[in-house]
Amino acid sequence: MSLVERDLKVIWHPYTQMKTAQPPIPIVRGEGTCLFDENGKKYIDAISSWWVNIHGHAHPYIAKKVAEQLQKLEHVIFAGFTHEGAIELAERLLNLLPINQKKAFYSDNGSTAIEVAIKMCLQYWHNKGQGRNKIIAFKNAYHGDTFGAMAVSGRSAFTAPFDSLLFEVEFIDLPDASNIKALKSQISKIKDETACFIFEPLIQGTAGMLMYKAEQLDQLMAHCRKEDVLMIADEVFTGFGRTGKPFACNHVNELPDIMCFSKGLTGGTMALGLTTCTQAIYDAFLSDDRLKTLFHGHSFTANPVACSAALASLDLFTDEQTAISIKRIEASHVQFAAKIKSHPKIKAIRQTGTIIAMEWETGNNTSYFSSLRDTLYNYFIDAGIILRPLGNIIYILPPYCITDAELAYIYSKIEQALNEI
Repeated sequence: MSLVERDLKVIWHPYTQMKTAQPPIPIVRGEGTCLFDENGKKYIDAISSWWVNIHGHAHPYIAKKVAEQLQKLEHVIFAGFTHEGAIELAERLLNLLPINQKKAFYSDNGSTAIEVAIKMCLQYWHNKGQGRNKIIAFKNAYHGDTFGAMAVSGRSAFTAPFDSLLFEVEFIDLPDASNIKALKSQISKIKDETACFIFEPLIQGTAGMLMYKAEQLDQLMAHCRKEDVLMIADEVFTGFGRTGKPFACNHVNELPDIMCFSKGLTGGTMALGLTTCTQAIYDAFLSDDRLKTLFHGHSFTANPVACSAALASLDLFTDEQTAISIKRIEASHVQFAAKIKSHPKIKAIRQTGTIIAMEWETGNNTSYFSSLRDTLYNYFIDAGIILRPLGNIIYILPPYCITDAELAYIYSKIEQALNEI
């Protein structure tokens, strides 16, 4: 049997209606920006394989470091034990983050990094003898698919079967110059019962690459600080250069209390989650009373092989050439946005750092389940480009190793699609 036939016999794919979906494309090899299927067809991975791959596929340096680690230590329980890779990764990452981030807690993916952050905040207030259990989040947010992460995400078709089981959240609008005063007032009214405010800084990815200004986020964060509301910055998507700076929170002056990471943390090599926090949050769990312990963990917490991949990715990320590539991609996106923004089929175009999103004009049919989504997806797959539209919104989110020629080809095919579809 072919790979596709074997897959369809045993696999249930994510975000996929298996009855009507097209057969999956079997990928057998990756190199740089590209993936290759079993027939040798090449695809430019323009979305970094769900936003995780920042340095390119099968990067030889990361592969070398992972192979070396496998010869030394593949895993060790992280309760009562430690290892050099976990320590070094925490040391190096904390040195890159806002100065108030002092402790690192490992998990195994973005959703679990969020779960840890939520539990830290709720138990922080519990340990201090205050029953704050309300959480503030943005409308249309996406923070993951586990129950806690779903609860602080916007209600949608994806959460509908579980809505009655999700805890209550105070959802607020994205801030802008016109509503910032009202949002501050909304927060002040519930400050005494609020445990935390969780947000995707600058960009709401799954919502359609919705972007908002750092200035208003800074004002909102300053108000939360004034009202003693803890802040969780979900940098699972925006971290490691995506917004043009190392982390999205580098665009604001205020400091979050907790930050969450995954995706680009290992350069897309393997699963790893990380939640960092301030000394004050950590100290709230220090006690002779064992019931004040943060009772959370995963079998593969701080897996040494994943840590080695993350350390190798950090080596590449902090190399001067990566910063140059990020600026190059950003400048290229800016030029392309200016070129097509007046096209009659472009309803809106948004760009921040290495991310550019184009909203197709479809009248009122802007649903995630719009038929245009499949039309666009297949159009670009046929052209050898992996773009995964969010309804009527297509976006480019490439690995930093993408060449100018590859970007030019993607742009040309988007322009072609605008004229043909």
